[in-house]
Amino acid sequence: MMKPKIGLALGGGAARGWAHIGVLKALANAGMAPDIVAGTSIGAVAGGCYVAEKLDELERFALSLTKRRVFSFLDFNFAGSGLITGRRLCGELDDHLKTINIENLDRKFVAVATEMATGHEIWLSKGRLVNAMHASYALPGIFGPVNINGRWLMDGALVNPIPVSVCRALGARIVIAVNLHWDVFGKGAVIHDQESIDEVELPEETSPPPGNGQAAKRLLQRQFFGRGSNAPGISTVMMDALNIVQDRIARSRLAGDPPDLMISPKLTEIGLFDFHCASAAIAAGKAAAEKEIEDIQQTINTLAA
Repeated sequence: MMKPKIGLALGGGAARGWAHIGVLKALANAGMAPDIVAGTSIGAVAGGCYVAEKLDELERFALSLTKRRVFSFLDFNFAGSGLITGRRLCGELDDHLKTINIENLDRKFVAVATEMATGHEIWLSKGRLVNAMHASYALPGIFGPVNINGRWLMDGALVNPIPVSVCRALGARIVIAVNLHWDVFGKGAVIHDQESIDEVELPEETSPPPGNGQAAKRLLQRQFFGRGSNAPGISTVMMDALNIVQDRIARSRLAGDPPDLMISPKLTEIGLFDFHCASAAIAAGKAAAEKEIEDIQQTINTLAA
C-alpha cells in the first residue's frame, strides 16, 4: 500500500500558535509526520522550524519566555510603518535558520503572506526561510511590512488564516487543519442595540513626557499593553481586530474548502499576546492532536487501500 501524502495547514493565532509545536510533535510520534506544510503567521514560524528540523530549538525558545523576556523583544520603533521593528525576533530566528532556503528543504513548505498594495495572497515557497516567516507574521501596525522581490508583504491571516487550499494545491491527499480560534464563541453575531447612547468614553490624551528617550519608551510600553484600567492597549486592539477578521475569513474559506480532518486545541484561557504561556499552549496542542490520531489513521488506511 502507498501512504497518501499528508498536508498540514497551520493557522494564525499569535501566542496561541505555540500549540502548533505540540501538534507537530504528537503527529511525528504517531508516525504521521506531514509531507507538506503550509503556514500562516505564527503557523509559518512553527511549520518552517519543523521542516527545517529546528522544532526543538523553537520549543526551547518558547518555553524560555517570561513576561519580562517578551518585553525585551519589543524593539519599539518611533518612526516607520510599525510599532516594532522586529529585528530582535528576526535575529533570534536568523541564529538558527539564516543559511536555510525553502527550496532545499526535504518537505514542501509554503508561508502565506498578503501583498499590501493589492491584497493578493502570496505563497512564499522559495528563498530564505527566515524572510518568508517574517513576511507571514508581519501584523499590520505592530510590525512593518516586509519587501520581498519588490512586493510589500504583511500578515497572511488577512487573506488565508488556515491555508488548506495551499496544501491541496501542493498535492496533499489528506489535509489536516489546525484551527486555533475554534473555541472563540460568539464571533460574527449581530446584536441590536436597544439602549440609548447617553455617554461616550473617549481615550485620554497623553503627551510625550519631557526628558530623555527612556521616559517616552516607558510611555509607549504602557500604551502598547494598556494602563491597567478597562481601556485596552494598542496590542490588544490590533490583535483583537485581526482576530475578528481572521475568524470571519476562516469560517468562510473552511466552509468552501474544508479540510479532511481538523485539530482544534482548547486555548480559551490563552490571550493572543500571552507568549509566556507556551507550556500550556504546547500541551493543549499535543492533547488535541492525540485525540484525532485514530481518525487520521483510519483515513490513511482507507485512502491507502
